[in-house]
Amino acid sequence: MSDDEPKQGSAEDQGPVTITPALADRLAEKREELFEEFEIRDEFPSEVLREAEARTEGVYEEIEAEIDEREDLRDLTTWTTDPVDAQDFDDAISIEREEDAYRLWVHIADVTHYVTPDTAMWEEAVERANTVYLPDYTIHMLPPVLAETVCSLVPNEDRLAHTVEMEIDDETLSFEDIDIYKSVINSDERLTYKECENRLEDPDLPLSEENQLAFELADRMHEQRKADGSLVLNPRRDRAHTIIEESMLKANKAVTHTLMWDRGVEAMYRVHPQPTPDQWNEALKEIQELDGVSIPGDAWGDDPRKAVNAALEESPERQLNKIQRAVLKVMPRAKYMNDPFGGHHALNFDIYGHFTSPIRRLSDTINHWIVHENDVPETLVELCDHASDKQKDGETAERLYKQFLQEQGLDPYAVNNRGVEVVEDPEEAKHTV
Repeated sequence: MSDDEPKQGSAEDQGPVTITPALADRLAEKREELFEEFEIRDEFPSEVLREAEARTEGVYEEIEAEIDEREDLRDLTTWTTDPVDAQDFDDAISIEREEDAYRLWVHIADVTHYVTPDTAMWEEAVERANTVYLPDYTIHMLPPVLAETVCSLVPNEDRLAHTVEMEIDDETLSFEDIDIYKSVINSDERLTYKECENRLEDPDLPLSEENQLAFELADRMHEQRKADGSLVLNPRRDRAHTIIEESMLKANKAVTHTLMWDRGVEAMYRVHPQPTPDQWNEALKEIQELDGVSIPGDAWGDDPRKAVNAALEESPERQLNKIQRAVLKVMPRAKYMNDPFGGHHALNFDIYGHFTSPIRRLSDTINHWIVHENDVPETLVELCDHASDKQKDGETAERLYKQFLQEQGLDPYAVNNRGVEVVEDPEEAKHTV
């Protein structure tokens, strides 16, 4: 889960988008053009693939050998929740109710157990800096043979994890205690977002009670964030997304607060500058002028983020994207820095950083290494700049590819959520050149 949550879809109920071979060739040509322009590496070097293959051997013996050195959480009820088309599962959660607190565990794939600074895989991950997601085409940061096997928290199999255990005060939702440690887990179930919604609706289904408790906490944390001034650009997401997003935000916050306040170390913090007052006024003016949209009088105040939240909640569905665009147009880009000062404006967090997606983001992988090894890379500033630049390149490539899909008569949203099938007979294809 990320800063920018993708738009939701119902991919579970629809078939793939059908295209002709000629159109498939044009899409491939466009991808190659973008890869060259933005220096995106699509193929992995053979040395990296060999290393990845080797690390998938003897997995169960290796995990067994690690158990004595880790917290054994295999009996703790644990599950993953991801989109239906997810290829790897890098985060799982557990939750329990205590007398005056919630206890929330966020378990993250222990990537740095397998990918360490002395490996070719690490060097390649540094070069790539993140996974790039194009509609129906993914350029991975880590070799899939590793990311989708030993690093994936699949159900009913022991897996190595990096766990963030948080005791969260029942009244204030603040941290009573934070513990970050290496663990062994065994996920009970892999849920899609739709399946999670079913668990919330039907108390007789497995994990229903746990998901209801997770949503109770997540919904409270979400409302508290909004009240504190956190910008919520997608106010109508479903409950499953709320559970995962709020759990990951809380874990990321716990880790980076621990790094900064308890250890006082440099790390890859996520810093998001704020727009100028004139830029905010420009965005709010544009929002006010949209048909059917108004900012409630009680929302006007010192914090434009709250005004935007109010407009989004009150606006017609058709205007959501226009409001989001008006805000994003004036927002500076978030970037990685070796100290957190300046905070994260959109989230309204004084300190923030990434920890929960080490399979797809270099920042998280580096922060895992720093947390466990207490070893800050000498090139940290350069790594921050490089990761920021590569993220920008990946997002620009994604935007240009989506534009190209639209020019070809394809809906990028449908392609992204449903995938593509090439059919030989043009009459069977919904999309042709």
